[in-house]
Amino acid sequence: MSVEANKALRQKWYDLIVSRDLDGAIALLSPDFVSHAPGIPPGPEGVRQFFEMQFAAFPDHKTTTLNVIADDQYVAHHMRSEGTHSGQFLFLPPSGKYLIWEFIDIFRVRDNKFVEHWVESDTFAMMQQAGMIPGQ
Repeated sequence: MSVEANKALRQKWYDLIVSRDLDGAIALLSPDFVSHAPGIPPGPEGVRQFFEMQFAAFPDHKTTTLNVIADDQYVAHHMRSEGTHSGQFLFLPPSGKYLIWEFIDIFRVRDNKFVEHWVESDTFAMMQQAGMIPGQ
């Protein structure tokens, strides 16, 4: 796929996630989708479970795109997320605090679908803000 097509697919993904349209977002994943991200169960339904957990844990969650990079096979974005941590999120028990964290997602694209995913997230900052480890 072209660089612009991959960027457009990423934008569609972002728009669907922000609007909490998980059915639409999951439709952009290949049936053989694999996420290498810790905490995400296997396959497209694992992605749905992850976002349902995130939306429940951060009811006022918002995400901002900071940067997008793409080539003919991959698209990556650098994002900032924030919200009030009012429910269990992965290993973080609810803290009631407003958390801000950044992450980078990398997606491999085939036939206008996401087929593979990696993520790097600043979980250390989340843990500090949630009070699980001492702050600076």
